Amino acid sequence: MRIITLNLNGVRSAASKGLFQWLPKQRADIVCVQELKAQAGDMTSDMLAPPGYHGYFHYAEKKGYSGVGIYCKRKPDAVISGLGIVEFDCEGRYIEAQFGSLSVISLYLPSGSSGEERQAVKFKFMAAFMPHLRALHASGREVLLCGDWNIAHTEKDLKNWRGNKKNSGFLPEERAWLTELFNEVGFVDVFRKLHPELEAYTWWSNRGQAWTKNVGWRIDYHIATPKLAQTAQSTDIYKAQRFSDHAPLSVIYQYSVD
Repeated sequence: MRIITLNLNGVRSAASKGLFQWLPKQRADIVCVQELKAQAGDMTSDMLAPPGYHGYFHYAEKKGYSGVGIYCKRKPDAVISGLGIVEFDCEGRYIEAQFGSLSVISLYLPSGSSGEERQAVKFKFMAAFMPHLRALHASGREVLLCGDWNIAHTEKDLKNWRGNKKNSGFLPEERAWLTELFNEVGFVDVFRKLHPELEAYTWWSNRGQAWTKNVGWRIDYHIATPKLAQTAQSTDIYKAQRFSDHAPLSVIYQYSVD
């Protein structure tokens, strides 16, 4: 089972850069996307359902903002849009597709980089989301949360960690929240499980030649329940083409949906 996650930084922009020509060649079973920056009326037939895939989306109410989606070869048994928290659901940040005993979630955690007000929203989302994460882990289902978490967990997860200790995305409180998710709740960072020491990134700022110099951050994750994480065989960050300021992160799991 091959699963890809990618923050599109705009589905229309990514489409213009060849995303929907690349996607069918990947033979992915499920593709989780974030930051659609589109409403239903903006979506073409390829964006809604690329050949061979069913598409499901949770759009933001605000035009040109946020939004998440899941493309899958097999129709899900159920799809859940949103967390049931109006304040966050209007921003289109969570969609869950259920296949038998497996839940695959596309997540776009808020960014706090634009200022104190949005950082406060980010902290509020994190506080509200943690009980949901605990409930998912305790549900008895296998769970995979794919997406842009907007947090680099450790010093290995961003190039310039010394200069970012007081910046959103690498704040002590954010990093401690992920540590709680892994060490206390029991979820697994799949990339880090397969590559304990590797310094690799999934996002590069558009400023200061960050891409060229590989000054990046690893803020896109596959985060899984332990049994599912144990089946992860390999992972890949695709950098041969650029569809976005993020790179597609794929993982192959030795797992079949019942």
